Amino acid sequence: MIRHSLTLLAAATLAVTSAHAEEGMWMPKQLPQISKGLKAGGLALDPAKLRELTDFPMGAVVSLGGCTASFVSPQGLVVTNHHCAYGSIQYNSRPDRDLLKNGFYATTLADELPAAPGSRIYVTVDMKDVSAEILNDKTRALTGKARTDAIEATEKQLVAACEADKGHRCNVYSFFGGLQYQLIKQLEIRDVRLVHAPATGVGLFGGDADNWMWPRHTGDYSFYRAYVGPDGKPADFSKDNKPYTPKHFLKVASPTASPLNEGDFVMVTGYPGRTNRHRLPTEVDFAFGWQQPTQAKLMGEAIDLIKAETAGRREGEIKMASRMQGLQNYYKNLTGQQASYDGSDILARKQAGFDQLKAWVNSDAKRRERYGADLAATESLIAERQAIARAEMLMGFTSPALLNAARQLYEAALQRAKPDAERKSGYQERDTARLRAGQQSLDRRYDEQTDKRLVAHFLAQYLAQPAGTLNAAWLDAFGLKAGQDEAAVRAVLDKFYAASKLGDTTSRMAWLDKDAAAFKASDDAFIKLAVALHDDDERRENRDKELAGKLQKAYAGVQQAMIDYHASRGEAVYPDANGTLRISYGKVQGRAPGADGTTWTSFTTLRGIVAKHRRPDEAGGEFNAPAEQLAAIKARNFGKYYVKGLDSVPVNFLATLDTTGGNSGSPVLNKKGELVGLLFDGTLDAVIADWDFNPRMVRSICLDSRYMLWQMSTVDKTTRLLDEMQVK
Repeated sequence: MIRHSLTLLAAATLAVTSAHAEEGMWMPKQLPQISKGLKAGGLALDPAKLRELTDFPMGAVVSLGGCTASFVSPQGLVVTNHHCAYGSIQYNSRPDRDLLKNGFYATTLADELPAAPGSRIYVTVDMKDVSAEILNDKTRALTGKARTDAIEATEKQLVAACEADKGHRCNVYSFFGGLQYQLIKQLEIRDVRLVHAPATGVGLFGGDADNWMWPRHTGDYSFYRAYVGPDGKPADFSKDNKPYTPKHFLKVASPTASPLNEGDFVMVTGYPGRTNRHRLPTEVDFAFGWQQPTQAKLMGEAIDLIKAETAGRREGEIKMASRMQGLQNYYKNLTGQQASYDGSDILARKQAGFDQLKAWVNSDAKRRERYGADLAATESLIAERQAIARAEMLMGFTSPALLNAARQLYEAALQRAKPDAERKSGYQERDTARLRAGQQSLDRRYDEQTDKRLVAHFLAQYLAQPAGTLNAAWLDAFGLKAGQDEAAVRAVLDKFYAASKLGDTTSRMAWLDKDAAAFKASDDAFIKLAVALHDDDERRENRDKELAGKLQKAYAGVQQAMIDYHASRGEAVYPDANGTLRISYGKVQGRAPGADGTTWTSFTTLRGIVAKHRRPDEAGGEFNAPAEQLAAIKARNFGKYYVKGLDSVPVNFLATLDTTGGNSGSPVLNKKGELVGLLFDGTLDAVIADWDFNPRMVRSICLDSRYMLWQMSTVDKTTRLLDEMQVK
């Protein structure tokens, strides 16, 4: 029933040129179908070159495993967003060495700091279609957990063969709901070091208040460096390691020879996370009718609690800073999506489109036979999954950080007793370094006072739900009862925290080498709790695998029907973003009117920084620009980065680029493939584009490279880096 992926791709890209010129996060292999649009938009490079992952410019673009970055020198210097490097800046900060507040600049290679544990730079070197291997005859005949297990087993075999080439990380990604699979091979650089980050007053200017907003004046950039062993191959951190030499690196556009202007062609290459444009109406209704509003409510409460518990404690603020940034970012994104959705016709349009699809299927006997059962099964299976989500949403907020660590440690011990190929994904030998790094990072990201308050608050909410909906194993393990209030829950939790040594890094790391028997014999409170909960964790995991296997089979059939339906109409279908390398293109362009009713111009200027600036002790203190920067602006010390038409240095700009989370840090390239900026955000009223693309509304917010270079040269005096980047 499932076509080979080459047939699928042909159908999906049959009439790519009929899509809106600036819509789509395109896979590299789809570029021949959009080459006319790229050339018409202004691209001076050969579009065919963009298909080659190891050629320029694609070979210079890398993944950080959640953000995008790019090489900008032959010595492995990497530029990304400040908020993408935030975890490493936070991890290296102390009250007496506050890099978050003051910024950081390594004046020599020897001064560069190890990034946070687990930091990686991934250089994509190959993509291979493996749909036929994953969806072989045996697997297609299976359903439920058996299907899930079969797919995972084949993925492990493919990954193991790929990773026989040492120093590489390989993963299998699904497209179109499991209709197509790609094996992606990446060079995994393990020695990553922090090189430069501006002060918070530049890199996070405006903080959460300005997040997703326009006009914007944020210097959202930082620099890492990739290091390898003396033999040039990936290696763990060592003083003997040397900077990596990339095959390609991006050159920053000359502010005089290649100035960026309104209307200019721009392109983004990066690793967008997730979009949901192919979701069914029932999924859209559930997401905006319950799931996302509930998530936003809980996140808002967590943000307020963290603020309250860390107030006046800089050590606590620093430890919780990375988590706080993530919560605030996602919370604002969800509330922005909801505001755009409420009162819109999005669901009605999704339903109308789905009804048209079903009518097309039912109008032909062969199509009914091929797709009808999958259409019916998918909706009922989605309802089953949604019921589980409703019952267990709060459980995701009720586990202490040290219990999460203990559960991972115990599972690792259980899996080590098995042959590597039989271990769960995430617990194989290839995952050992990640597990260790995750446990290590807790030493700078765990604040007991805050953690305890969060858990008590959400556990009390969970216990307030109808008794029949609560997880009995969870209650028994904790010794809790339905209806207990926060004070009663706190009294129970106090005993667990007091009777555990997992908060000590040395004690916690020692458990990475112990067997399951040691866990069962332990008297550590959180270790005992992890052991007690394991059977129920396993039960729920198997339940979810059974449902996932059934849903994958049916959902893929629906996606095939959707692709074939659109192909019959001569319409393009690109896959939803899934963390793999994509290309988007558009132009520098403002918006009229903006969300506030005013015209949004394409560029912002240094004048906006001065206008927004406030002292930390004033209202709006998150707009606290460094004194050195304000002095340079006042003196009009603009140098070659001055733009006469703006009477200033440009700071940020808007572009009609189709992007989402994961694109943060993506290089924005001009028609010649030169770096003209870094993508770092979108506008709040357009984040709904993850579900529903509106070309009139969608704008990406980008850091202008001229502002970055001006700040580096005039204020932070990062001469070594500018010379290395060959900035003229």
